[in-house]
Amino acid sequence: MTRQAAQCVADGTADEGIVMCWTGTGSSIAANKVPGVRAALCHDAETAKGARIWNHANVLALSLRTTSEALLKEILDAWFETPFSNDDWNLNQIERIKEIERRR
Repeated sequence: MTRQAAQCVADGTADEGIVMCWTGTGSSIAANKVPGVRAALCHDAETAKGARIWNHANVLALSLRTTSEALLKEILDAWFETPFSNDDWNLNQIERIKEIERRR
């Protein structure tokens, strides 16, 4: 399912995705193997917010083991309410990431 979700984001079928596994690590690693995906493993709302702002994360990875319902709500609120930053520094960082993907 992680691969399918990541592929939907990469091919534009979905704007963003959410993946999860017991720790969240495996799903984030798997999702990041798909070119065009920037998956972030987020254990709290501030990390989700930062991943959106600075990394233009388009896939949210979560841990089934550590994410309570209340924490999930905080993370999802931060994720969906936080836009990507469009300042020059961040845009240059995203271009560097895309260049790494092109070299594969």
